[in-house]
Amino acid sequence: MLTQPTIDKLNSMKLTAMARAFADQMQCPDITQLSFEERFGLIVDYQMTDQENRRMQSRLKNAKLRLSASLEDLDFKSGRGLDRSTVMSLALNQWVQSHHNILVTGPTGAGKSYLACALAQKACRDGYTTLYQRVPRLLQEIAVSSQDGRYNKLIGPIIKCEVLILDDLLISPLTTIEQRQILEIVEERYDRKATIVTSQLPVKAWHNAMEDPTLADAIMDRLVHNSYKLELKGESMRRKRSMLDQKAETVTV
Repeated sequence: MLTQPTIDKLNSMKLTAMARAFADQMQCPDITQLSFEERFGLIVDYQMTDQENRRMQSRLKNAKLRLSASLEDLDFKSGRGLDRSTVMSLALNQWVQSHHNILVTGPTGAGKSYLACALAQKACRDGYTTLYQRVPRLLQEIAVSSQDGRYNKLIGPIIKCEVLILDDLLISPLTTIEQRQILEIVEERYDRKATIVTSQLPVKAWHNAMEDPTLADAIMDRLVHNSYKLELKGESMRRKRSMLDQKAETVTV
């Protein structure tokens, strides 16, 4: 039997992984010990795995995560306020399925963005669409897009993605206009999608960091309701890594 025409047809149908698996089987003399059904099943499994990996890579690319983070690399050392059992529970993504929020607070350098990206990366791996947005930059882009007609194009993916990261919320107080912009996002996502919010301010201080108290009430209601609160503590992870690097350089010298 001529195998090359079959391989060419599979490639022309964009079943490239199946074509590779078929070619590999033809180079393996022991494969004849398996039945046709078993051999064909292996080829189909190879194609499905390849497609799933491609979709996952596409989700990760579209997520535009600020950091290449994973839950497996999280630091659970004492003093950080990060509970392993809580994080492992969140890794199951029930919070995503239930359209709940995660609020991550803590001082600068505590690892808030890393944790948010790690949770989002796990969601991507499990098939959920994710998008990272740093709030100060997002507010600037909204203001510009509202003037040049790109607003709907900008806001569409933010509203529709299954997991949204709003990083560095309230790094500076929100004006009334900025509150309205944030409210539109959280209102559209409330009880429909899942959102991760990071902030240097503790949740109890968020209300006072917004100009309009009525809008602040509305934002808080939609973010805090049905949310998981993770409060990180300890010294800056960036500072700690810098000190370790300096020590390593000293030892090397």
